Amino acid sequence: MSVSGIFPVMITPFTDDDRIDWDGYARLIEWYLDHGAQGLFAVCQSSEMQHLTLEERRDLARFTVAQVAGRVPVVASGHVSDGHDAQLEELAAVAGTGVDAVVLVTNRLAAQGDEPGTWRARLEALLSALPSDTRYGLYECPAPYRRLLSDDELEFCAQDGRFDFLKDVACDLGVVRRRLALTRGTPLAINNANAAIAWPVMQAGGQGFSGVMNNFHPDLYRWLYEHGAAHPALAAELDNFLVLAAMCEPFGYPKLAKVYHARIGTFAGLHSRTVNYDLAERHWAIEAVLDQIVTGAERFRSRIAELPRPAA
Repeated sequence: MSVSGIFPVMITPFTDDDRIDWDGYARLIEWYLDHGAQGLFAVCQSSEMQHLTLEERRDLARFTVAQVAGRVPVVASGHVSDGHDAQLEELAAVAGTGVDAVVLVTNRLAAQGDEPGTWRARLEALLSALPSDTRYGLYECPAPYRRLLSDDELEFCAQDGRFDFLKDVACDLGVVRRRLALTRGTPLAINNANAAIAWPVMQAGGQGFSGVMNNFHPDLYRWLYEHGAAHPALAAELDNFLVLAAMCEPFGYPKLAKVYHARIGTFAGLHSRTVNYDLAERHWAIEAVLDQIVTGAERFRSRIAELPRPAA
């Protein structure tokens, strides 16, 4: 399985009474696929996984697999617990949903200040207890703290053969380039999560983009990934737009993405378990910001559509 390309980190629509909106979630999945997603990352921080029950995390992963029905790979995490037994329970539950890879959160395997070697020892303990045919991913989730992999840890996972990708949150082009070199020739792909360096990472050989802005315009990232090198001038302009658009992330994401999807009719509910305030009251003129993002995205879609088609 190739876990490369454009992998949206999925949001979770809720009803006003705090239940998962399954009909809205199904429409969201189809929106991702219609807008260029080459895979889906279910049950992640964007999904508000720290605020979902184990049953909800399991059911989101299972529903995603069923709705996608093999059209693209589906990976899922839900790895939020601290203790070994609780982690094993939740990871086994996710593995049983049929996802293509179970994603381990790096900061759940070692706390800040733990002794060197703790991370690898806990990882190996989990791997030995889970089904031997399970495929894995790694996620440097920034909450509750960002734990970047050391080079030795990354090499260990790359050489193990069961790890298909790292959702890289280093946010540093030099670090990503080094990681690409360390994993070359292994099954482990580096899928960058930072919009500010998305295009340079792609140019350096990075295997895609898995950032939050895939909830707004994944098709533009896919064009950049697949065709940007053939159109360097347009790619540079699009990169500039995508970087500036991504500056909206601190304005109440993931609720901000829900506002966007309510505007375009994917689903109606704006409820979020992590962002419990009205966006407009705290982030002034946020609707105007979304207007500009929507207008800019459509402008680039039109320019891309006008490009000469390659000869058959």
